[in-house]
Amino acid sequence: EIPRVPIICTGNDFSTLYAPLIRDGRMEKYYWNPTRADRIGVCTGIFQFDDVDPKAIETLVDAFPGQSIDFFGALRARVYDDKVRDFITNTGVENIGARLVNSREGKVEFEKPAMSLATLMKYGNLIVEEQENVKRVQLADEYMTGAALAGSGGSSLPENYSQ
Repeated sequence: EIPRVPIICTGNDFSTLYAPLIRDGRMEKYYWNPTRADRIGVCTGIFQFDDVDPKAIETLVDAFPGQSIDFFGALRARVYDDKVRDFITNTGVENIGARLVNSREGKVEFEKPAMSLATLMKYGNLIVEEQENVKRVQLADEYMTGAALAGSGGSSLPENYSQ
């Protein structure tokens, strides 16, 4: 007899797994739906080295209740991206290679960015707008796949249509 061996998986989207593997009876699925307190706790960890006020973290979590936890990591990354953009602008694109590789100026170091609630909210709203744009584009693509497009001659008539 072959003994059964438990296998534990974690993930965000099991719909991409091999269907027989995830069917009922073969795999038990436990979904984590974080509470507000869970979300605040995780976000506190995300921003732990950034001096973000605990009240600001609560405000962020409450302002974006439908967002996944990784949204807040992306939010943090956006603030750091500004520092990188400033470095590129100040150094000049043409000088980046010389500044980064074997530079006499030494290692590139960035000041820790200030993460105010206003900045985090601004970037949070920008990310939400980007998400909405992606949804709109996907819907437009879905619509266009079913639409009859103009033929190569610019006519809306089918290619093989003859008058």
